[in-house]
Formats: sequence, structure tokens, C-alpha cells
Amino acid sequence: MQLRLTDLLLFLNLTDTSLPRSGTTYCILTTRSTKRLPDGSVIVVLGASGDLAKKKTYPALFGLFKYGLMPKNVKIVGYARTKMDLEDYRKRISSYIKTPDEKVKAQLADFLKVTTYVSGQYDEDEGFQALTKHMEELEGDVPERFRLFYMALPPNVFTPVAQRLKKNCYPAKGIARVIIEKPFGHDLASSRELQSSLEPIWTEDELFRIDHYLGKEMVKNILILRFGNSFLGSGWDKSRIASVQITFKERFGTEGRGGYFDKFGIIRDVMQNHLLQVLTMIAMERPLSFDAEDIRDEKVRVLKAMRVISPKDVILGQYDKSEDGTKPSYLDDDTVPKDSRCPTFAAIVTHIQNERWEGVPFILKAGKALDDGKVEVRIQFKDVTSGIFNNIPRNELVIRIQPNESVYLKVNTKLPGLSMKTSVTELDLTYRERYTDLVIPEAYEALILDAINGDHSNFVRDDELDASWSIFTPLLHHIDQNKDFVPSKYPYGSRGPAELDDFLKANGYTRAQNEGYQWPQTNLNGNL
Repeated sequence: MQLRLTDLLLFLNLTDTSLPRSGTTYCILTTRSTKRLPDGSVIVVLGASGDLAKKKTYPALFGLFKYGLMPKNVKIVGYARTKMDLEDYRKRISSYIKTPDEKVKAQLADFLKVTTYVSGQYDEDEGFQALTKHMEELEGDVPERFRLFYMALPPNVFTPVAQRLKKNCYPAKGIARVIIEKPFGHDLASSRELQSSLEPIWTEDELFRIDHYLGKEMVKNILILRFGNSFLGSGWDKSRIASVQITFKERFGTEGRGGYFDKFGIIRDVMQNHLLQVLTMIAMERPLSFDAEDIRDEKVRVLKAMRVISPKDVILGQYDKSEDGTKPSYLDDDTVPKDSRCPTFAAIVTHIQNERWEGVPFILKAGKALDDGKVEVRIQFKDVTSGIFNNIPRNELVIRIQPNESVYLKVNTKLPGLSMKTSVTELDLTYRERYTDLVIPEAYEALILDAINGDHSNFVRDDELDASWSIFTPLLHHIDQNKDFVPSKYPYGSRGPAELDDFLKANGYTRAQNEGYQWPQTNLNGNL
């Protein structure tokens, strides 16, 4: 028997029964619109020739353009050091945009017409002066200007570019905003140095530090699930929850890009930002409103209640060759130093020292070259009272962030028939089944739209960044400086280091009863 979580919620009158079911076209993006902005607003993509711009920024801008969510008569300008003509530029930025039918091809053609390109250096005023002249020509004679600068750039040029944008490209009258991509430093000191170099130039209201996980549909849904359903909220604390596990798994390794990854490692690349952001959404108190500052205030309170992570609360791993020898080890990557101790896997347990969560382990787990590719939150509830039950599995609420967005609750039910045997089943909300024609926006689409609208709710605030680095920096320095702290090897395509199961068990997570179960096979004639 498989139950639907949505059906349970509808029965309890906890969801909107007007939500579309099968066969109904429904697009989340169309429920939002941009605020009234000046006609002819300009969006500038700095680093327009790079991979990030091609793979993420321009496809997201096209998505907003396609759905009619851009400001009226918007102009999009690419800026980079690479010298290329307009035709080459347009060909490059459209290379990762999918055009499944003639309608989308026509929309892409219209999109490319509003894109132009300026070449210039990042550390010289001359190029930015040429950019300003070009923007003014596109804007025409308007009383106010709106300029959004997207810095799809490496962090070493954040400050010089920010300085020259403010000096040369800031409108005399109107609005200017800057989107900055991670990494925001590599430890607390470098993060503060970056902040101190940006804040005199751009105000906090003008800065949008983008962490694309905050734009993912299921991450944003956490607040609604938690605070829009009283039956969940009543048990969302240490009295009912045994552990919380947040997992990031990739099937592939560094694939020739290990030289870049080796500078950061899995903790800086994924945990200190993406997974920690998800943790704050799970653990935060109810905000006063959906106002950006109310939400971010509660996230910061969670971070300040977290203790510094100790090396004894961590296991590290580095992937080796696959067991069949077909997949290479991390050290086989020619771009990786042969003596690298860089972790490609980490499992960390941390605690939140407040009244709600005291004693509940929060386990962050992330790795490359693993047996699966997914990002999920697994909230495991405490064991039921023994007596009539013997070793019955725990309940779990699972929020699948990617792929195949879903929310499901593992529950124990009676196995149909004459016996009183129990069976694990699910109350299930799987998006692709519930919303058959649903279009879920890409994270970058949602976040760029927020920046256009001036909504900081899903962006990282300066004190939030400071608090997050404070938690991880002592551990990161210990790993970097202590040559005896060597990651364990694990086979490419495995679950991770061999000590992982013991680590999880020691920190309150019960796996054996809850993982790998099969739907019970029953005979419809009643024979079990």
C-alpha cells in the first residue's frame, strides 16, 4: 500500500485544494512578476566568456526572458577580456540553451537581439568607461536608470571590478545592484577581507551574494512545510527528532578539473555554503514574516548557536580507483598534485546549542565519485516506545532537493492480511507525479529575478557569511596544516569511506532498518 502525502495533507485541510492535478498546465514562474523598473534596464554579465556565464547565467536570463519576467525593453551586455565580434559572442552564449521546438527557437532569436558585447580589462578604467558609454547608448534619454551587474568572475578580481564599476558605471540617478558568485573567501579572515574591500564601495542593500542552493524549489519549500503545517511543527524539536542528515552525493569525480577543486576541497566547495544554508532553513525559528531581513535574522541566530566543528567530529575521504579498475582515482587526475590530501568526501556532525535542538546531531555528508547522485534532507524521528513492537523502524521525513524533487514520510503500517506484521510505506509527494505539467524554475532563474526585484530573502547577508565561516575555519586550518590528518581512501562508485556507517551510528543515525527496503510483494488473492 502506497499513500500520498498530498492526500493526507488534503484530508487534514493543511494544503490548498485548488492546486492543479494531472493534466493541468502550471508554471511557478508565471505566478511572479518583476517590479516596475525603468524602461530599457540593463543587465551586465561580467565574465561573459567564461563557463559559468555560458552554462548558468545566460540560460537563466533566457528563461526569464522566455517567460516574460524581464523588465520591459531590457538590454543584456556581456563584458570580458576576450576579444570577439557580436556573432561569435551570441553563438557562444547560446551554446548551452536548449531549443526543443520552433517556438523556443524564435524566442531565443529575440533574446539574442537584446544582447551585445563589450571587451575590456578588469583592472583598467578604460574598458569600464567604454561599457558605460555603450550602456548609455542602449538606455537612451531616460530620467532614471536600472543597472544590474552579474559578476561571473573568479574571486581574485571581485574587488578591482567592484571598484571600477562604482567609479565608472554607477548611474547618477537610478538603481544599481551587484550579484557576486561564491566562493566568498576561503576562511574567516579572507572572507572578512573581501567584505571590508566591498562594503565601502557598495552598500549591503546593493550587494547580492548568490548561493544557488537557496534558489532551489525544495529548499524554498522548507519554510512552507515547516511553518504552514501545524502537525509537522509540533514535533519539530529535540523531543521528537533523533537526528537530521543533509546529504550531497555526486556520481562523478573531478574529471580533469581537479586542479581547481584541489584549492578548496569538498568542505569549502559544498558544506560551508550549500549544506549549511539548508541546515539553517531546517533549524531556524519561525520568522516574523517572509520579509528578507526577518528570514535572514533567524538564519543568523541558528549559526551563532552552533559550536565550532572539532576534528574529532569529522571523517574525511578521497576517492580511489573503482573496484573494477575502470574509473580513475583522484590522484590520477593530471591537474592534481600527486601528494594531495584534499578531501573529496566529508561527513561532519555538528550541534545547535539552543532550547529547540540541544542534543540533536546534525550530520552533513558530501562527496564526489559516489554510488548515487542526489541532494536530500533526511529527518529521522525517535524510536517509538517498545512493548507491543519489537525493533520497529523509525519514521523519517525525506526532502529530496535534486533530482526528482519530492517530499515523503516513511511510516509503519500493518501489512494487509491476517497477520499483524508491520511494513514500511510512504506518504509521498513526488513533484513529477503530482504536477504532471509543472515547470519548476532553475535556481539561477529564481535568484536573478529576486535580484531584479531587490529581494534579498534568498541571498547571503554579511553577518551570516561571517558566522558560517566562524564555524568551519578552525577545522579547515587544522586540515590544511596537519599533515597527519589524511583522508581515508574509498573506491570510486562506493558509498564513501569504510568507517562511515560506524560514524553515523555513533552520532544517532540508524541506517540498517531504514535504507534499502523493498516494497512488500503481496498476492492480490490474499496470500502473504
